[in-house]
Amino acid sequence: MIESPAQIATGFAEAWNDADADALANLFAEDADFVNVVGLWWKTRSQIKHNHAYGFRRIFPRSVMTLGNVAVRELGCDVAVVHASWSLSGQTGPSGGPAGDRSGVLSFTLSRGADGQWLAVSAQNTDRVPGAQTYVAAGRSLTPATYARPS
Repeated sequence: MIESPAQIATGFAEAWNDADADALANLFAEDADFVNVVGLWWKTRSQIKHNHAYGFRRIFPRSVMTLGNVAVRELGCDVAVVHASWSLSGQTGPSGGPAGDRSGVLSFTLSRGADGQWLAVSAQNTDRVPGAQTYVAAGRSLTPATYARPS
């Protein structure tokens, strides 16, 4: 049971590291939204569970998520926003070999129910690209880019 907003981030990382799609999905309200790192938008707890279960089987079976900074901003008695930086190692690449390490930020919007439990009603996962400020689209691909001038 999530009794404080910060526990949503630790619960997510624990469920991830256990490759436990049920535990991960149980952090979310039935009608929750989740936007993953490539913009896929899942609109129910069931979709969140199904898609993470697939990821744990095919993409992340040996991955390890480590949390960095976790910040909580309560917007009232029963609503909070949580941001958590993460790093990930052990991803499996499309060819089956190891993929490189990644990092990013998870954002959660939480609501506290009548039972006192906090659940995520929305979440978004965003990859960090070192040195990039944005992406530039070209055809069907996105390339990280920076507009900063070298000093």
